[in-house]
Amino acid sequence: MKLSEVKEILKAEVVAGEEHLGRTVVAGVGSDLMSDLLTGPTADAVLLTGLNNVQVVKTAVVAGIGAVILVRGKRPAPDMVRHAKEQQLPLLTTPFTMFSACGRLFEKGLRGVEKKAVGTGEVKEGLGR
Repeated sequence: MKLSEVKEILKAEVVAGEEHLGRTVVAGVGSDLMSDLLTGPTADAVLLTGLNNVQVVKTAVVAGIGAVILVRGKRPAPDMVRHAKEQQLPLLTTPFTMFSACGRLFEKGLRGVEKKAVGTGEVKEGLGR
């Protein structure tokens, strides 16, 4: 799904990285616990979070996140915006709660990052394709 579609679905405002709205995101992650991003495949996923500090951008970059969206109308801190621009990481804000935002994206076909049970007891990590 193109980030421009995500923006429309979530009625989001672009705070940084408007030039990257053509970027494709392959899954969604909803978390306020940044360590969760480092435990599974998150490359090119969109992160929905209620946290609005620079650490979110730093962790997103390490995890290969394709874009960060702040939920509940949160406004990013100035250092968060600056770092997102420096890292060419799109940063958006949506008025929806995390639950509603994730649900809207799921309804339009964007899946989550999951640990999927395969066969009998085997666990396979993967993006929600």
